[in-house]
Amino acid sequence: MWFILALLSAVFAALTSILAKIGIDGVNSNFATAIRTVVVLAMAWGMVFITNAQTGLSAISKKSWLFLILSGLATGASWLCYYKALQVGDASKVVPVDKLSVVITLILAFVFLHEEFTAKSLIGAILITAGTLVMVL
Repeated sequence: MWFILALLSAVFAALTSILAKIGIDGVNSNFATAIRTVVVLAMAWGMVFITNAQTGLSAISKKSWLFLILSGLATGASWLCYYKALQVGDASKVVPVDKLSVVITLILAFVFLHEEFTAKSLIGAILITAGTLVMVL
């Protein structure tokens, strides 16, 4: 199931890039990010209420609150940078560079989460990096 959801995530992320590139024409990138964020916020809270997940609010630890807030700030910074990059660059070049986040995530997961970093992970990271360079140069 995780693979199907991850694949759907990739499809929706691709649509996000194309739709954003079309929609951002003539719109301030920060304003466009704010509009997108309001839509995401409404959708996320809608899913919380549809699935009745709001009952777990009081059970969230201070540590979880801190890291979820930090994650939200990182997401916001990522989206602001991404939309500005899309506004001034070609989607076909911005998106591959943005996807270097996969390589950065592998490294950070190894350093901070102590996840396994195998030869397969290293080869994959090198190939992703090389593929990105081929696409943008």
